Amino acid sequence: VQLQASGGGVVQAGDSLRLSCATSGRRSYAMGWFRQSPGKEREYVAAISWSGGTIDYTDSVKGRFTISRDNAKNTVYLQMNSLKPEDTAVYYCAATHNTWGEAGTTSTPPPLPVEYDYWGQGTLVTVSS
Repeated sequence: VQLQASGGGVVQAGDSLRLSCATSGRRSYAMGWFRQSPGKEREYVAAISWSGGTIDYTDSVKGRFTISRDNAKNTVYLQMNSLKPEDTAVYYCAATHNTWGEAGTTSTPPPLPVEYDYWGQGTLVTVSS
C-alpha cells in the first residue's frame, strides 16, 4: 500500500489549507493524520474509519479541522481552517488495519503512530503569524 500526501504550503494565520492523501490499491483502510514539528514527537491529529462513519480529532484542532474521505477515489482529506502558527508541522497520513469505528468494534481510534501500518511521505504546512 502506498500513500501520497499533498496540499501543504505556506499560509498566514487564519488561512485555510486542504491536505489530500491518495492511497493505492482497492482496499479501504481506516486512516489517520499525524503531524510532527521540529524537535517534537509525531502527534495524532485526526482519524476516520474505513467507511467514513466515525471520525475523531485531537482537542487542539476540534472545530477547525475536518477529516473526510472519498473511497471511490481512494483519497482522504484534511480540511484545515483558522490555521495557527502552532499548526506548523510536517503532516503525515497513515493507514491502519485496525477496523475501529465500525459496527461491533471500538469507537476509539488508535492514537499512536506504531498502531498504523502504512505511511505517506509527509507534506509541510507552515503558518506564519
